[in-house]
Amino acid sequence: MAEAWWDPIGKFRPLHRLNPVRINFIRDRVSAHFGRDAADPSPLTGLTLIDIGCGGGLLTEPMARLGAQVTGVDATPRNVEVARLHAEQGGVKAVYLNCAAEDLVAQGQRFDIVLAMEIIEHVADVDAFLEACGRLLKPGGIMFIATMSRTIKSYAMAIIGAEYVMRWLPKGTHEWNRFIRPSEMARGLRHHGLAIAELTGVSYNPFKDTFHLSRDLDVNYMAVVKPQ
Repeated sequence: MAEAWWDPIGKFRPLHRLNPVRINFIRDRVSAHFGRDAADPSPLTGLTLIDIGCGGGLLTEPMARLGAQVTGVDATPRNVEVARLHAEQGGVKAVYLNCAAEDLVAQGQRFDIVLAMEIIEHVADVDAFLEACGRLLKPGGIMFIATMSRTIKSYAMAIIGAEYVMRWLPKGTHEWNRFIRPSEMARGLRHHGLAIAELTGVSYNPFKDTFHLSRDLDVNYMAVVKPQ
């Protein structure tokens, strides 16, 4: 599936539709946190950012275009190859590494901005992953986590709807029992000296075929996380 990352009507179409909401949310919150002007073409200039589980670079590249010094990491070698090639073809400056977040922790690397978007529901050890994310965050930095809540509604929409009815995603892409409720996320973060500063739902409008921020945390949600 790696080659399909940048096909807007292919296997990763939902992420392409979701991307504008994610980009604007991150840009605005980072700008407010660091005292930047969100209307500036490059409000992230001078800030270091890591995109954990970057896939083909769908979110990494826009962050680089906003001025950040970006590093994308992914455990799948083919994804990293695709991301590197696409960045080179587009003239985007980005570093891509085939490794895990824990590997960068071992190297003592730290970043102003940590992104863990749509990845935590796929990791084997959530607590260890959250610890690694926290250790990658510089003092005074800001983290973003996006995932899905474990509810009946999310099972109906993210599993049955997206994988079986709409066929947006291959069957088996998600395991419902790995979805994490916001309360569980908050509890896990507290163990590592982190706290949720903001929670927002992300909802889909089937009539407009668009995603938007909402108060509904039952399916997709994003969290802004900061050190306690």
